[in-house]
Amino acid sequence: MTKPREFPPAGLLTSKVVFITGASRGIGAAAARLFACEGAVVVLAARSTSALDEIVTGIRADGGVAHAVPMDLADRVSIRAAVDRVEELHGRLDGAFNNGAAIQHPGPLDTTSDEEIDEQFTVNFRGHWTAMNAQAALMRRGGGGAIVNTSSIGSRRANPALPAYGAMKRALNSLTETAAVSWARDGIRVNGLTPGATATEMIDSWEAQTPGIKAQLTTSIPLGRMAEPHEVAEAAAWLLSDRAAMVTGVMLPVDGGAGA
Repeated sequence: MTKPREFPPAGLLTSKVVFITGASRGIGAAAARLFACEGAVVVLAARSTSALDEIVTGIRADGGVAHAVPMDLADRVSIRAAVDRVEELHGRLDGAFNNGAAIQHPGPLDTTSDEEIDEQFTVNFRGHWTAMNAQAALMRRGGGGAIVNTSSIGSRRANPALPAYGAMKRALNSLTETAAVSWARDGIRVNGLTPGATATEMIDSWEAQTPGIKAQLTTSIPLGRMAEPHEVAEAAAWLLSDRAAMVTGVMLPVDGGAGA
């Protein structure tokens, strides 16, 4: 079994302005800290501004540059206002990590409620659609940029426990690939991540509703453990960096081999 490691900063994102959604916890919070360590100026967005403020304080204490903006992925006006705030603060946008998501109550297809389906569409698909278009418009004014969307291993195969979540994440994969082709001539790269089981609050919530799911998921991972949030963030940092300059339209698995 491999063990998670953290690496010294390599300056992957030096001087880049990067916007992160869902930045108050889990992968998003890990990305905020990692991107700042890699030299990025970060703007963090989430509904929980108190949690964001704590992360911003920590980044600034370490010498980084960070700001927090309130944003609700279910509210299109809120999303556009958050991206507008990035322009007000920094005048440009070099990278965006669209990581925010809503999880559904675990259960089979035939018991998934209309309300859950509506929430999954609103947050996990339409929210990304709105954010990506706003981000791309700002990036064009600066000559280009890079966008990374967090999807899920559950988008790549049948997802009986989370059917609406998996369906909207699969739609996000298609949107990611289409945006990569559509915006390539604008100098905008668009890629996605499909993480497997990751040690986040979302998994803790799933375990509370379905006891034993952590052990079940871990058993399915060839590397023998769940990912740590910073390990998923490392993949996002590389895709946002100039070292991935020829990489676009990719859905990159970060799943310990679970999807192989």
